[in-house]
Amino acid sequence: MDISTRTVFIAGATSGIGLALARRFAAAGSTVVVGGRRTDLLAGAAAEGFATVTVDVTDGDSVDRARDTVLRDHPGLDTVVTMSGVMIPEDLRDPAHFGAARQTVDTNLLGTIRVIDAFTPHLIARGGGTVVTVTSGIAFLPFPPMPTYAATKAAVHAYSEALRAQLDGTGVEVSELVPPAVAVTPEHARANPRALGLDAFADEVMDLLGADPTPHEILVEGVRMHRWAERDGTYDELVAQRSQALSMLPGR
Repeated sequence: MDISTRTVFIAGATSGIGLALARRFAAAGSTVVVGGRRTDLLAGAAAEGFATVTVDVTDGDSVDRARDTVLRDHPGLDTVVTMSGVMIPEDLRDPAHFGAARQTVDTNLLGTIRVIDAFTPHLIARGGGTVVTVTSGIAFLPFPPMPTYAATKAAVHAYSEALRAQLDGTGVEVSELVPPAVAVTPEHARANPRALGLDAFADEVMDLLGADPTPHEILVEGVRMHRWAERDGTYDELVAQRSQALSMLPGR
C-alpha cells in the first residue's frame, strides 16, 4: 500500500505499538484517526495533532458510535487497523482464571470482529481498502502463562484468512500484523531483554506495509522463528523453553 496517502483508523492506538504506527503513518503523509478507551491518552494523541475517537471494542454500541463519527468526519477512510488487545496471565489449575479468559476473548477476538463488522460495509461500498488485523508470534508458538491470549490470537489468524477469502474480488485487502515480543516501555525491555525495540519494530512494519503488493502477513525478522517453528522442526523445543516462564505464576 501507499502509506503516504491513506486515511487510517486504528482502534487501540493510544499507546504502545498502535501509537507508534499512528505516528509513522502520519509522518508519511497519511491521515490518522486514533481510537481508544482512555480519555487522558486520547487527549495526549489529540495534542499531537491526531483526530481521536472514543471506542471500547468490548461494547458493540461504542464501536458503532465510533464508526459513525469516523465516517462522518473522514468519509474517505480506506484503512482499518484492529490493534486493541489485552495480555493477562492465567493459572489454568485455578478456576478463577475464567474471568481473565472471558475478558481476553471479548477484547482480542470479539473486539476484532466487532470493529471489522462495523467498517467492512463501508470499505466494500467504496470498492477498496485495507483491513489490518493484529495477531502475535504467540498465535503460532504458545506462551504457556497466557493460554487464552494465545488462543485468541490464533483465532484472529484463522479469522483473517477467512476474511481475506470472503472479501476476494471486492477490492478490500486483508493483512495480518504478527508482532514478536516488543519492548514498548523500559520496564518491558528490562523484563525481556530479547524483546524487539518499539522503534525498530515499527520502522520494519512500515517498510513491509509499504510493499506492493502488501504482504498477507506482516512478519518482521524477529517473529519468523515463531511463525515457522513447526515447519522448521523447532516447535517442541521452543515451547519447552517458554514453559519455564510458568514459574512467574503465583504459587508455582
